[in-house]
Amino acid sequence: MSKTASVALAPSASLFARLVAAIDRLLMASARVSNRNGDLPRFGL
Repeated sequence: MSKTASVALAPSASLFARLVAAIDRLLMASARVSNRNGDLPRFGL
């Protein structure tokens, strides 16, 4: 008889946190492009 153990791994980040992180990455990429073009980045949505 073999002994097995199952471990339930909870997701490290909630769905809302992942959504906010994705929006943050998008805004940062937009700011980098604006900075590269010499424009002031637009903050916010």
